[in-house]
Amino acid sequence: MSTSRGRPGSVLQRDSGRPAAARTQRRADGGDMTTLITDLPYGPRAAEVAREAVAVALHGPMQTDLLNDARLIGSELATNAFTSGSPPLVLCVDRRSPTVGGLEVEITVTDGGCPLPGPTSLPAPEDEAESGRGLVIVEALADAWSLTTGTHGTRAWCRLTRGVLSSPADTN
Repeated sequence: MSTSRGRPGSVLQRDSGRPAAARTQRRADGGDMTTLITDLPYGPRAAEVAREAVAVALHGPMQTDLLNDARLIGSELATNAFTSGSPPLVLCVDRRSPTVGGLEVEITVTDGGCPLPGPTSLPAPEDEAESGRGLVIVEALADAWSLTTGTHGTRAWCRLTRGVLSSPADTN
């Protein structure tokens, strides 16, 4: 079941585990904005579903590295929300394409909160550790990011800004 949520172009997919279709709207300045909001399963599949949902939201021509970075960030934020937070897990992906070129992607993952305070700085993971690199990866790939933690909700947000691939028709 999909229902509108708060702002035009938003979708909330209620059957966890399947990304909703992204909705695109034409902005007054001639650019496009696509928003996808979906529940993530509270479990190990959260990362996989987040990667799929990011790919759905970022349809169309773009640099492959942006898509790969955004999918990785979505996966890392979802994993952190599952391992450190509580349900519900919600992913929001906003894609803005201004008429002057370029592309801005914002990825937000929220969860039901964590009883422990969030990190005040990013600790360096042990060389042999199998986890603990998620926020370090987000910091390395994102142009801006933030983490707000609390007992009633946690919000991890980031922004990626890149140029748009030219279509073959644009190069002639």
